Amino acid sequence: MAQQPFTLPDFYVPYPARLNPHVDEARRHTREWARRMEMLEGSGIWEERDLEAHDYALLCAYTHPDCSSEVLALVTDWYVWVFFFDDHFLETFKRSLDREGGKRYLDRLPAFMPMDLADGTPEPENPVEAGLADLWARTVPSMTQAWRERFAESTRHLLNESLWELSNMDEGRIANPVEYIEMRRKVGGAPWSAGLVEFAANAEVPASVAHGRALGVLRDTFSDAVHLRNDLFSYQREVEDEQENSNGVLVLEHFLGCTTQEAAEAVNDLLTSRLQQFENTVFTEVGPLCAEKGLGPEETAAVLAYAKGLQDWQSGGHEWHMRSSRYMNGGGKAAGPATAGWGMAAATIHLTPRAETARLRRHSHVPYQHVGPSIVPDLDFPYRLQLSPHLAGARDRNIEWARRMGMLEPQPGRPASHVWDERRVRNIDLPLCSAGLQPDATEQELDLSSNWLTWGTYGDDLYPVIYGRTRDLAGAHAANERLRLFMPLDGEPVPEPADAMERGLADLWQRTAGPMDDASRRTFRTSVDDMIASWEWELANQALHRIPDPVDYIEMRRFTFGADMTMRLCRLSHGDRVPDEVYRSGPVRSLENAAVDYATLLNDLFSYQKEIEYEGEVHNAVLVVQNFFAVDYPTGVDMVHELMKGRMRQFQHVIAVELPVLYDDFALDAEAREILDGYVRELQDWMAGILNWHRECVRYRDEDLRGGSGGAPWQLSGPTGIGTSAAQILTLLGRPAGALT
Repeated sequence: MAQQPFTLPDFYVPYPARLNPHVDEARRHTREWARRMEMLEGSGIWEERDLEAHDYALLCAYTHPDCSSEVLALVTDWYVWVFFFDDHFLETFKRSLDREGGKRYLDRLPAFMPMDLADGTPEPENPVEAGLADLWARTVPSMTQAWRERFAESTRHLLNESLWELSNMDEGRIANPVEYIEMRRKVGGAPWSAGLVEFAANAEVPASVAHGRALGVLRDTFSDAVHLRNDLFSYQREVEDEQENSNGVLVLEHFLGCTTQEAAEAVNDLLTSRLQQFENTVFTEVGPLCAEKGLGPEETAAVLAYAKGLQDWQSGGHEWHMRSSRYMNGGGKAAGPATAGWGMAAATIHLTPRAETARLRRHSHVPYQHVGPSIVPDLDFPYRLQLSPHLAGARDRNIEWARRMGMLEPQPGRPASHVWDERRVRNIDLPLCSAGLQPDATEQELDLSSNWLTWGTYGDDLYPVIYGRTRDLAGAHAANERLRLFMPLDGEPVPEPADAMERGLADLWQRTAGPMDDASRRTFRTSVDDMIASWEWELANQALHRIPDPVDYIEMRRFTFGADMTMRLCRLSHGDRVPDEVYRSGPVRSLENAAVDYATLLNDLFSYQKEIEYEGEVHNAVLVVQNFFAVDYPTGVDMVHELMKGRMRQFQHVIAVELPVLYDDFALDAEAREILDGYVRELQDWMAGILNWHRECVRYRDEDLRGGSGGAPWQLSGPTGIGTSAAQILTLLGRPAGALT
């Protein structure tokens, strides 16, 4: 093999690696199984020596150190199958860029994963089909229906998103970092591996918590760390030999315009950050989720065993990468002396100075620093702004609605809750935003959109004041539980509203959800629920004085921004003329996420001074980038701007390349295609309206922030300058700055 393109970085390995004593039995079994499935001699893909060299039994023995011999053999077969699939798909379809043939091949595979084994499977036509049929029949009898559905879905994602890799190779296109992280989870198969952890550790996650944020973050951080580690070891094989573009080192090398070595270090920093996010979630979110859902001791123990299984996988996977001939693993700080067998744990726990410095930096941000006016670069936005002709009337009606809901007065029993008055609401001018989001809206639709934006922004302003200052996370959670009562799904009666948030939601829910069908109502409720739950996430980070992990921030920012809720308002007129699975498809979700990220990042550019200087916030993309890369404010702005441009290019790429293929894949009729083309224009309007609002309203301007006309009325202001930090701390705790006596 040619000289390595970079020196492997110093890896953060916080958990001990252990080796399952049944590894030799698994090697013998899986060699015989692979031969029966015709994956070896004659397959055109592997010879026996390839299987021996890759040593997937060693991978599984490291990643599942405590399971029985029988379970280890079955799990090893699964990994042999998935790696054989990867190489089979590469040789058969990727090298020839045969997307059509690859799609036919992939479309057959779900039939070999029946929810009920009694339904049977088709006759296998190749080793991949034969292996999947055999593995499915041996695995699912011991697992519940809920697990079967989740594991089948992650397997479908792993298989189908291979087409995304094939398309990117065909176009010579390198993904942007956010797109890459999202798609790598599906293509890379780590969520699939997390499902096998449940099986191997006898730790099936209860259905009631499986889709909660805490378990989702464990899966995602596990997945990202597995994939980023693999990218570091496989760069030479994938980029130099296979000419693949789907590698995190290449992605950051391209995005940052840096050397391969610098990109490798950046990937390792992100890998470390994801592992530390995993730890933070285990210690701060898993326990409360189990308690909230009322899990008993056995179910809670299963969740914790699952978390431990994911930890085992991380360290075991690292050990295997250091030994497998499949990867680049020679030289560098990562290549310590080879150790094997029992008693190796201490040798494989490695806490790096760079990792611990990053952890400390995440908690050591000094709030309320003077940063001056926000730096907003020239945003070369490609779409034309249109405004609703009903804007003028909507402004007055929105003020009257906010007054009726009680948003312009203090809330009962809530000190400092008078965050809005009429002047402030007019200056924020949320109908201007709605008029750009939905320029073709009727007067009634524009009022509804304006009222929803007003309700969400009011809550976003109110929660930090009444719950953030006092670190009252329990109070915020109780308030959200009350809010959920005002979104009935089946016409249940609602309580008497006790404050403006409840009164506003009760009114909006009746006007919005009343005409919806059951499925749409449930989906829309989820979008509102996700937004208010994300406010608790922000409050928790504030309480911990913790700047979020970059990936967690980008993904949670979509919820805190209320993007899904406002997009669903745009889709109300679509009815059911487009199949729901089309909206759930990869290209449409990619299109929406690219638009949302562009909007949230531009918001963070405009709001930087307001949030950092006036509010002491830690939730801003520029600050997250500054903290992660240890760069100054202007450099952070440049990096966020580059990411915005990457997200816009992706948005346009999906429109030009991926949507036409999606239309054909789903055989959509002319009406459905016209609706989706219209939805694309709605998303363009959505971004244009948000940009115009940021440019025109007074919420973020330096002069208005200093004058208090539209910025932060709850600003923890008090005195500023040298020697005033104690006064700011008192204000942060909910006491007046002048109370220092």
